[in-house]
Amino acid sequence: MSYKPQRAIKRAVAAGRDDYELHDQEWQKIGLAAPARRALVDAKLYKVSDLRKITLTELTAMHGMGKSAIARIKVIMEAKKISFR
Repeated sequence: MSYKPQRAIKRAVAAGRDDYELHDQEWQKIGLAAPARRALVDAKLYKVSDLRKITLTELTAMHGMGKSAIARIKVIMEAKKISFR
């Protein structure tokens, strides 16, 4: 069964979930804590590939982004061969 993001979003809306829950699914899979996930969603960064739009300095400056979250993000980005701007 393939992943259908539109279906997942429709189910989430029907279940009354908030905006964060609709957009932080990829960050939850990585295992980021809620404050880091909220910081990324607030910055309209919904998936790992979106991190190409920002610098490491900008990521580090986000409120809620701790050392552990940054370390996890760097590992995932390296595995996917994605780099910061």
